[in-house]
Amino acid sequence: MNRTTLLALAGGLIAGLIAGYFIGAGSASGTSVVVAAGIPTSPVPQPEAMPNPGMGAPGMAAPPTAEQQQHLAALERTVLQDPKNRAAWVELGNTYFDTHQPQKAVVAYTRALALQGDDPNVLTDQGVMYRELGQYDKAVANFQKANKLDPKHLQSLFNLGIVYANDLHKPAEATAAWNRLIALDPTSQQADQARQAMAQLKGPAIH
Repeated sequence: MNRTTLLALAGGLIAGLIAGYFIGAGSASGTSVVVAAGIPTSPVPQPEAMPNPGMGAPGMAAPPTAEQQQHLAALERTVLQDPKNRAAWVELGNTYFDTHQPQKAVVAYTRALALQGDDPNVLTDQGVMYRELGQYDKAVANFQKANKLDPKHLQSLFNLGIVYANDLHKPAEATAAWNRLIALDPTSQQADQARQAMAQLKGPAIH
């Protein structure tokens, strides 16, 4: 899954048909991670148990490919060897994101944010993972913080509207977020998606 594009949408946005309609922000810096070689494999610290009410990615997520598993193992070794390697934590979170492991992604992003907390892209990606775990208040808080750090951050505004509309059933707040997005960049892809989402809000009632 590419965090810079919309996740798959199964059916309509509203009326219980949404299966995920989010924009992930991806790595802000695009920094490549240099993985340390020859470090004994050791499991990355496990996240605390979180409730998962079935808010995973659309459909049955495919297991990580062999290449992804190797990449994850290498990144896990890197952060164990160098826990202050922020770029590695971000890349680890991104790879967990892409392989549909939201709990582990949240933990990795938390470690990255502990090293640099003012990154709206990491906050947005972590917010998507909170949403997949059913932790909607935390998702909202992340998107709001991301937008506070960067008032022109379109992804966080779009995602904020999705959580308000579909998960928290607050169409007025969703519409407000999407209208702010459209006002910021009316010709953007996100603005087009926000208009479509608002049009569907005016259709069948939210269940």
